[in-house]
Amino acid sequence: MSDAKLDSFVFVDANDAITFASSLLTGQGVSAEDSTTIATCLVQADLRGVQTHGMSRLPIYVKRVKMGLVNASPNMILNKPLAACASLDGDNGFGFLVGIRAMREAIEMAETCGVGVVSAFNSNHFGMAASYLLQAVSAGYFAFVFTNAAKSMPPWGGREGLFGTSPFGAAAPAGKLPPFVLDMSPAVAARGKIRLAEKRSESIPEGYALDENGQSTTDPKAALRGVVLPIGAYKGSGISMLMEILSGVFSGANFGGDVPDQYTVMDRSQNVGHFFMAMKPGIFVTEQGFRDRMDTLISRVKTNPLASGFDEILIPGEIEARLENERRKTGIPYARSDLELLAKLASDYGVPEMKAKNL
Repeated sequence: MSDAKLDSFVFVDANDAITFASSLLTGQGVSAEDSTTIATCLVQADLRGVQTHGMSRLPIYVKRVKMGLVNASPNMILNKPLAACASLDGDNGFGFLVGIRAMREAIEMAETCGVGVVSAFNSNHFGMAASYLLQAVSAGYFAFVFTNAAKSMPPWGGREGLFGTSPFGAAAPAGKLPPFVLDMSPAVAARGKIRLAEKRSESIPEGYALDENGQSTTDPKAALRGVVLPIGAYKGSGISMLMEILSGVFSGANFGGDVPDQYTVMDRSQNVGHFFMAMKPGIFVTEQGFRDRMDTLISRVKTNPLASGFDEILIPGEIEARLENERRKTGIPYARSDLELLAKLASDYGVPEMKAKNL
């Protein structure tokens, strides 16, 4: 960042951010353990540069649990119709808690069966999909993670929201090299990025969204009243429909435009659906063989001759991992405007504000 840009940011230690978020959530009846889990997921998103899914979401999470729209103490129920398949009723708990539990169950089944699949329903927004991908990779497993979301994107050729900007997430461990971690939205830009631009009074690039009349716009307010656009035209639309099938149709959760927007619908829960799959790397080749082959693949990708204008080839998840390593040392940069909103939240609920890191 340039010196001018640095002046508009405040750096906060990751542990201090976790403590702050945990304190707010505990004050709303969430257990200390669950509060730490949620806070860690939020801060992990900020560490990895996915700040649309980090602490900026905390005000709406606190508001919804305070209003009883999210269950502070869920009693999740797991049903296993088959040895490698399970359905998890999230009891309207935080999506972070449902996601961590579901991936843990998928990993346990994969340990025995080679693969484990968990379909979750009665959940809420689960933040950054990479949180659960990294959970699997850290345990040595390949993983898929999908979710559906409130409608914000039309099917290709339409102009009214039907699909969510639901991420396509996949990850694979490697050997000596960093893992492959793909966490991508089928939209040109996540709705959270547009919401962040609105909060900061910034415009958005052309091609991100349409306004409520179906016209292209660079005004984030108009975009939030309208719809975001899919990547690759009909291709992004098709991926989003696939996410809806796996997360919504399969699970028994809301789907096809029925997931309420957590920011505007304050009279009912969301019933978001998720899909988690863990696979043991050593099913078809040895585990070490898999890791060695991943290293070979990653090396071949990174040593491909560079196109004009590029000085390096990066694999999915590499930029985020580098940012996380850097920010664990320097602190997380938060816009002063975002810190002001969190300071007001702290004042409203009687918890200490986050303090700037001494650089």
